[in-house]
Amino acid sequence: MQKQRLILLITIGLFLIGNVYFIMKSYSLSKELAISQANPASVHKNENVISFTRLFVDKVLNADKEVDFDTRLQLENAVRDLKDVQILAGWQKFTESKTNAEAQQNVKDLLKILIMKAN
Repeated sequence: MQKQRLILLITIGLFLIGNVYFIMKSYSLSKELAISQANPASVHKNENVISFTRLFVDKVLNADKEVDFDTRLQLENAVRDLKDVQILAGWQKFTESKTNAEAQQNVKDLLKILIMKAN
């Protein structure tokens, strides 16, 4: 009788511990879900930044000739669509470069900004 009672108490204790664990895990996951659902705009913005970065790398950095007017216009519109002051400032600084060395430095700075914004 004592042995059965001890086994029953241990079983109930294990069930209680398991329930507490799953309740805590459920609460933790619901908090994470609420946080991730609260930031869909930032995810969309990150996708736009990554998309612009890809476009910039493909059309400017991988170009084997001078960038044409239509491509410049496409890049200008894409950067303005991001509606990000830092990225726009980096872009303007790059487009206003006077020398190759200055342009190279400004490209590095712009890419740093884009990478920071994509995270």
